[in-house]
Amino acid sequence: MSLFFDRPDFGERAVLVHLKLNSESEPEDVGEFEELVRSAGGEVVELIRGSRTAPNAKFFVGTGKLDEIAEVVKRECAELIIFNHNLSPSQERNIEAALQCRVLDRTGLILDIFAMRARTHEGKLQVELAQLHHLSSRLVRGWTHLERQKGGIGMRGPGETQLESDRRMVRDRIKSIQKRLEKVRIQRDQGRQSRLKSDTPTISLVGYTNAGKSTLFNRVTESDVYAADQLFATLDPTMRRLDIPEQGPVIFADTVGFISHLPHRLIDAFRATLEEAASANVLLHIVDASAEDRAVNIDRVNDVLREIDAHALPTLMVYNKIDLMAEGSARIERDQDGRPIAVWLSALTGVGVDLLLEAVSEYLPRKLIHKHIQLQPNHGSLRAALYSHKAVLSETYDDFGGANLEVQLPESDFFRLVKQSGLKLKDLDTI
Repeated sequence: MSLFFDRPDFGERAVLVHLKLNSESEPEDVGEFEELVRSAGGEVVELIRGSRTAPNAKFFVGTGKLDEIAEVVKRECAELIIFNHNLSPSQERNIEAALQCRVLDRTGLILDIFAMRARTHEGKLQVELAQLHHLSSRLVRGWTHLERQKGGIGMRGPGETQLESDRRMVRDRIKSIQKRLEKVRIQRDQGRQSRLKSDTPTISLVGYTNAGKSTLFNRVTESDVYAADQLFATLDPTMRRLDIPEQGPVIFADTVGFISHLPHRLIDAFRATLEEAASANVLLHIVDASAEDRAVNIDRVNDVLREIDAHALPTLMVYNKIDLMAEGSARIERDQDGRPIAVWLSALTGVGVDLLLEAVSEYLPRKLIHKHIQLQPNHGSLRAALYSHKAVLSETYDDFGGANLEVQLPESDFFRLVKQSGLKLKDLDTI
């Protein structure tokens, strides 16, 4: 059972705080911050901006800005103050004490959204683990109930404070969840090993949150994975098998969306899920082509891929949402060698999805087969097709007019040519 209460299904009036800090090399995005709050069900009543050389050690903001926040909270009857920054536990407590209002930082906000979105048992465990790690640093002396001592006959003395009891309970719960997630990780490893043995390639969809990964996944695999125009609509990995022309069966995997400065606790908690991306044969990096800051989002996704050691995997860029662009057209971009490097499409309308499958088929490494086959005199169409693909290395004939061919070609091409000739593998004598 979770240690956390279910969240209400109604929004909260929230005052947002964003500071421009000279000490920050990469400042947080304000538009993304507001979208995060709305995704959590919050009602933004006002956004307070400011600038500082460095955060105030006690309140993060200066005392003047703190008074401004207090005035807005009182005037708007706000229930929550959310900072677009990560606060230390002491800063969070000091602000709450000074303003008498609940305070949430960026990490806490993202954790709350993840808690709302998690649907599977594994996803809920991963979110709770991240929440517990976040909570453990915020269990401090300051509330009266944390100072109670256990008493009674045979139990007098220092005993265990409620604070120590809370900390022990959190530690025990963390260990329990980690053991259960380790079992999940082992099961995933076993699944990956079985896919490797079957030579079935895996294609993982990665990208910035709300880039349209799940919509594209549903379009390609004809699935009904939950997809919505909101951040972190998908947390739990979903896999589907699909037969691609010219290639054969592949596994498509939908993964959690990335975001700038994704809390490390979440990366750790969702490592079992993110490993699906790290172990893929090919990554499809889905990009919202209509976004003004798409180049920045691409860099942010690449940063997370580096953190999970997936940055060196073969990656095909997929520019989605061309239906929202004035001059968007479906196409495949190729390098100087003719190899696909990017596909432009609309997952919502389906325009260009066929081009994606074509590009994926070309992009996946092809397994070459080298074998000897015996063709009967009436198998001339297959013989001609093999020659047209430059697959015949040598040829000899028997006394009955049959042909013995030594062939080498991609396995998918061989199966396709046999099928197109109207034959079946059992019709061929292979050596």
